[in-house]
Amino acid sequence: MNTRARAVLGTAAGVHFLHDGFSEILYVLLPVWAGEFQLTFAQVGIIRSAYSGGMALLQIPFGVLAERWGERRLLAVGTAVTGLGFIGAGTAGGFVSLLAFLLAAGLASSVQHPLSSSLVSKAYETGPRRAALGTYNFSGDVGKAAIAAGIGLLATWIGWRAATGLYGVLGVAAALLIVLVLGRLGAGAADAPETIATARRSGWGIRDPRGFSALTAIGMIDNATRTGFLTFVGFVLISKGSSVAGVGLALSLIFAGGATGKFVCGVLAERVGVIRTVVFTEAATTLGIITVLASPLPVALAVLIPLGVALNGTSSVLYGTVADLVLPERRSRAYGLYYTLTMLASSLSPAVYGIASDTVGVPATLVVVAVMVLATIPLCLVLRPVVAAPASA
Repeated sequence: MNTRARAVLGTAAGVHFLHDGFSEILYVLLPVWAGEFQLTFAQVGIIRSAYSGGMALLQIPFGVLAERWGERRLLAVGTAVTGLGFIGAGTAGGFVSLLAFLLAAGLASSVQHPLSSSLVSKAYETGPRRAALGTYNFSGDVGKAAIAAGIGLLATWIGWRAATGLYGVLGVAAALLIVLVLGRLGAGAADAPETIATARRSGWGIRDPRGFSALTAIGMIDNATRTGFLTFVGFVLISKGSSVAGVGLALSLIFAGGATGKFVCGVLAERVGVIRTVVFTEAATTLGIITVLASPLPVALAVLIPLGVALNGTSSVLYGTVADLVLPERRSRAYGLYYTLTMLASSLSPAVYGIASDTVGVPATLVVVAVMVLATIPLCLVLRPVVAAPASA
């Protein structure tokens, strides 16, 4: 694949690293804000929901606007506003102002997933697209781990306000680089007028509505499984004798496996095919969750890295398949639709599984989570006739 495609991928990966860092530092700062502003747990939850809900809300509109304005311009503006939101958060004097700044940042961060994915899929139109999207997704997981740890250390040295503001400044600087780098590469420009006119006649541009619906359903189940498991696995480990610090280590193991899985599974799908990869990862997810539930603590911990690979790896395969089912001129809005629906499933699942846990207990609920993911396998049969063959075929 040519140098230009790799440069586009590197730029998109850097943007993903940055934006996932913005999202994950909230987990570091929420306890700090709760102490300083005397927040209730409900207010803490509202802050987190405002940011994640904001990220889901505007993905479709940004995907549509990208066809007229170009991914490059919107991605830069959204990144700059996200950075400004965090700079503002560093000056917040209480719950209301903090919530307003973070809601604005979350809304602006909606640009990242659909537009970066569209840039990568266009750059690798005739190349190893799933492997490229796997690399792109891997960069986000690295950002989650690295930036959260970095901001945590920086906040202890210079205070949370300065640390948050500095990361916001980095976001504004990154927006300028996005314009310069993508402009030099000739990537992310607005569609030509004749392309836009053609696109208007193609609606959403979905070549196979049945296949796209099945793909989105798989993505929703996959996301709901991941967030449901991560929300409640700590309770299971504590019941087996783990400490709170041990739960933190366990989550790190899952995230390390997840980062690896997003890269490896994208490459695997290029070699053995989409259907086989998805069936393998989803079946491995079920087996891994059941093993964690049934095993003593040392065995459960040993399973977490491979479980993380399966738990997160499916998403890279699914992201690449969106492009197979959509006309090239409609990629941005199709990715926006896909991400919106899958993120909504991710946002709702902890509440649903929380109610179930209150009723039947956490272990029984996680058995349901493990079994539910198997529903993706018959959905794969719908995709089989329409997905691209593996590169080695």
